[in-house]
Amino acid sequence: MRPVCTFNVVPSIPDRLRPLVQLAYNLRWTWDHDTIALFRRMDPDLWETTGHNPVAMLGTISQRQLEELAQDEGFLLHMERVNEQLSDFMSAPTWYGKQFGEVSKATIAYFSAEHGITECVQIYSGGLGILAGDVLKAASELGLPLVGVGLMYQVGYFRQILNAEGWQGELYPVHDFYRMPCRLARRPDGVRATVSVPLAGRMVAAQIWEVQVGRIMLHLLDTNIEENTPTDRAITGELYGGDIETRIQQEIVLGIGGVRALHQLDIHPTVYHMNEGHSAFLALERIRHCMEEEKVPFAVAAEATKAGNVFTTHTPVPAGIDVYPPQLMDKYFSQYYSALGILRKEFLGLGRQNPDDDHESFSMAVLAFRMAACANGVSRLHGQVSRKMWQSLWPGVPQKEIPISHVTNGVYPRGWISEEIAELFDRYLGRRWVENPADQGIWERINRIPAEELWRTHERRRERLVTFARRRLRQQLMRRSATRAEIDGADEVLNPSTLTIGFARRFATYKRADLLLHNPDRLARIVGNKERPVQIIFSGKSHPKDNLGKELIRQLVKLASREEFRRHIVFIEDYDMAVCRYLVQGVDLWLNTPRRLYEASGTSGMKAAFNGALNMSILDGWWDEAYQPAIGWAIGRGEEYEYDDLEHQYEVESSILYNLIEEEVAPLFYDRGGGGLPRRWIEYMFASMRAICPAFNTNRVVHEYLMRFYRPADERYRLLIENEGQQAKEMVGWKEQLRKNWSQIRIERAFTKMPREMKVGMPLEVETHVHLGKISPENVCIQAYIGPLDRDGQIVDGEAVSLTQQQAKGDDLYAFSGNVPCRETGLHGCAVRIVPKYKGLCNPFEPGLILWSK
Repeated sequence: MRPVCTFNVVPSIPDRLRPLVQLAYNLRWTWDHDTIALFRRMDPDLWETTGHNPVAMLGTISQRQLEELAQDEGFLLHMERVNEQLSDFMSAPTWYGKQFGEVSKATIAYFSAEHGITECVQIYSGGLGILAGDVLKAASELGLPLVGVGLMYQVGYFRQILNAEGWQGELYPVHDFYRMPCRLARRPDGVRATVSVPLAGRMVAAQIWEVQVGRIMLHLLDTNIEENTPTDRAITGELYGGDIETRIQQEIVLGIGGVRALHQLDIHPTVYHMNEGHSAFLALERIRHCMEEEKVPFAVAAEATKAGNVFTTHTPVPAGIDVYPPQLMDKYFSQYYSALGILRKEFLGLGRQNPDDDHESFSMAVLAFRMAACANGVSRLHGQVSRKMWQSLWPGVPQKEIPISHVTNGVYPRGWISEEIAELFDRYLGRRWVENPADQGIWERINRIPAEELWRTHERRRERLVTFARRRLRQQLMRRSATRAEIDGADEVLNPSTLTIGFARRFATYKRADLLLHNPDRLARIVGNKERPVQIIFSGKSHPKDNLGKELIRQLVKLASREEFRRHIVFIEDYDMAVCRYLVQGVDLWLNTPRRLYEASGTSGMKAAFNGALNMSILDGWWDEAYQPAIGWAIGRGEEYEYDDLEHQYEVESSILYNLIEEEVAPLFYDRGGGGLPRRWIEYMFASMRAICPAFNTNRVVHEYLMRFYRPADERYRLLIENEGQQAKEMVGWKEQLRKNWSQIRIERAFTKMPREMKVGMPLEVETHVHLGKISPENVCIQAYIGPLDRDGQIVDGEAVSLTQQQAKGDDLYAFSGNVPCRETGLHGCAVRIVPKYKGLCNPFEPGLILWSK
């Protein structure tokens, strides 16, 4: 039965408890142990049953309990303390304000399809969302003028349940947004703010939810409103759900709708950051809006807005990229073609690796690369993989110089460190570890913590993890209608004193959760070792359509039920942020076993390291640049295997893994000296935190984005857009003339002056004569390119050195020369090339023009 009206019922909070509402709706509590303790103090059981949701608690707790709390002086003092801390935090001068001056409105928009802020706001599925959440928290800490944009999913990601055979099933509980820490955005007149988004000839409306993350506001679009048809209401129904058409609809709402939502709220950023390609349509909406506001043509608007776009790619394999067939693009963008004033072929070319291929699908990643001034991968190794993967977008450019850099991921320390470890850091490092966790000097003092205190604290966290795992296992068995003996046996699994390994992540096949299970007999000997036992806790979800991933989980659960494993191996269902915290705060060793080059970064091992756990991993993602002896273990030496050699790879790497556990990890853990302390293991803990904590945190990440990308992008955008886009118009005209006349240039002659053999450090003298036609020498850069030769005689890992113009040789013939340093031994080669040069270019390869000597 449909209601005649709708209304929202809010709790009747006694006046003395009013600060609880403000505290509940600002997600600063997610990283503040004192505020969490306050909510838990209200009703510990209710805190757990609401999924750590203080807004739901306030709407569920009995009026009698509220009245009692209003008379509890101890509780009131606690509440006043944390409320004052929140007020002080919100009003305190920020790092950004001190460095660059306070700004009244956001100038940076951070778009992501998922955001992992807290487990009670289930709009995330994995690492992409967790990173986005941690970036927002760090931006809040630093005081950046940043705003987040995403989607508010009605069911979010699924809840995982396993049947008696271990096969994954999915539940999709519907979110009640009015019982979550979010509020509807409203116009000045109090009416809820909405935006209209064009979808295949119709307009779809979306309302905007606001989530306060410390000083940062996250805006989330929701199409489940009465103005829409039932089909359109379902667009924001499920994260990564539905078919390809649902996906393109979601990405249009996110990208185009997200830009419109910000303008509706009178927020006009100069920099837009696309966290993965899902939001790349925002680049098109920025262009359309610029054309409309500034009355400029497409080319000028594209030039100006591109200067303010940043793109982060997280995907190391082509199969992970969203692509849409031309027919689907026509369905949703045919009207947009004319709105942008360009032809269909030109529009579709923006998302094609080969713009001239009329049959090629439209790639969101290609669109993002083409329309962003800066692009990056999420680890050093992933940057290398991305440059190789997308080299075709920059023809003629050596792989090393492809304009895709890297910003290695990090974690927000306060959101993942246990309360006990945080107290140790406060006591021995001072509060600067909170304010500036990227300061190496702070972590150099980590050895001030007494070894015994660190170890006993870590042991308490392991004990809590074991208690948590037993409780969850019991609940899982009861849900599966297991026998009473099986349920009671849950209290016997794991041992609070045993070396504990954690493995938790999405169960995709390339992450290889089964590497550790490859030889069950050997694994049984390892976990059942009487003197040096080992136990393993697994957790993770497989995508609902990934049957291979589900089969991995089934095999694991089946193995864990065998008598030789059931006390030593546990699989915890429904992996989320709460489960993750227990694991990273309690395990001794974090295990990661992806196929090399398939893990873009990973961050779980960083979280574990902040809590004193050690890492063992394939040299992939972040661990490839973090690993060093005496802070953890590397599985292999970075070998790469062919796809058809996977079985051999499993054999080799599983054997290495077993050997490391048996011969190095377990002996180190159980080598106890005075006071029963594993002193050498503790030395590893100190060394790990000293190396990892200052480098792999999101304060460093956000600072790096700000200084390398955001501020330069802001300056470029403002420069190009001012004076009615005069600079952008000049840039467009310059590019048009450059492309028109580029075919006239040629390298007449290139030669070097050198002895038969060069010694390291000697300069190589290079001279070249070039015809430039109608192109001015000021608009090109003539470079010598030197580097070692591969077996095919090609220059690899070369270095470009600009040559200096000498006297003119004729009307359009110029001489350039310079000295190029020889930095290393071996057979080298030298070439000459010409690339464009202009004051507004983000990089010389942006126009797609390059000429090499022959």
